[in-house]
Amino acid sequence: MTVETRTLGSGVAALNVSAEGLGCMGMSEFYGPRDDDESVAVIHAALDAGVTFLDTADMYGPFTNERLVGRAIAGRRDDVVLATKFGNERGEDGARLGINGHPDYVRRACDASLERLGVDHIDLYYQHRVDIDVPVEETWGALKELVEAGKVRYLGISEAAPETIRRAHQTHPVTALQSEWSLWSRDVEDDGVLATVRDLGIGFVAYSPLGRGFLSGAITSIDDLEPNDFRRHAPRFQGENFQRNLDLVEQVKEIAVAKGVTPGQLALAWVLAQGPDVVPIPGTKRRRYLSENIAALDVVLSPAELAALEAVAPRGAAAGERYADMSTVYR
Repeated sequence: MTVETRTLGSGVAALNVSAEGLGCMGMSEFYGPRDDDESVAVIHAALDAGVTFLDTADMYGPFTNERLVGRAIAGRRDDVVLATKFGNERGEDGARLGINGHPDYVRRACDASLERLGVDHIDLYYQHRVDIDVPVEETWGALKELVEAGKVRYLGISEAAPETIRRAHQTHPVTALQSEWSLWSRDVEDDGVLATVRDLGIGFVAYSPLGRGFLSGAITSIDDLEPNDFRRHAPRFQGENFQRNLDLVEQVKEIAVAKGVTPGQLALAWVLAQGPDVVPIPGTKRRRYLSENIAALDVVLSPAELAALEAVAPRGAAAGERYADMSTVYR
């Protein structure tokens, strides 16, 4: 199959990317054991298939995920649209040092990411979380300097509130907002975020489009998760929430079976159907799941199927918050 492209942003901020990206976070942290060789093979397979939009961040690992991605794309830089992030500051020992949007930190973080990735520029550089102690104009002033210096081509912001997005966009055009969006995480449809980015011509990059794996149908018990998997402590995977969300997934499965696709493919097709300005970035560290995710690009949902999904997974259907601490999102 040929992977089509979609455009994030508009005007001078327009960036063409593959219609589906690859989230690399889980290759290094949060989702159980690492297998760097298999992860490199996944990235190579993605590039060979035409999924060239790779997503990482300095805090994944921390720092090890950027090095892994850099290793994987060595010699293939021209094949890749490379996105990374700054702002969730961590120490080498993994300690979480807070959210940092200070201009001097932005510059240091960018230089460090360039070195770890082994590249001379970043295609899409996101402010990972908004620092409420630093005016976004100051953070974005530093980002604008990075664009002017040729270290970064386009700018993005993640999990930001509508007014913050507008202020950042006034400082320098925003190409993409990255936030969680899936059949069970639809906050952006209600809080003005989606309306704001569409009003401004900003693209939407949907992370966790498979509901942190729940919508794949592969998780039926908390024991399916590795002992060090962060989802064991996520609200939607706890107690009664887990069972209620499992019931939701069972209904999605029924629609998928009738369609002749997997639940994960159905969930990805739903995100893709939300508009040509939306690009999901499902993460995986196994080639077999990569192939399944890519195949979702060929799944076309009819109005009746979209209505059926709306009926079983309306806004607010998921039980529990997305994170145990929601204080760092939508600032």
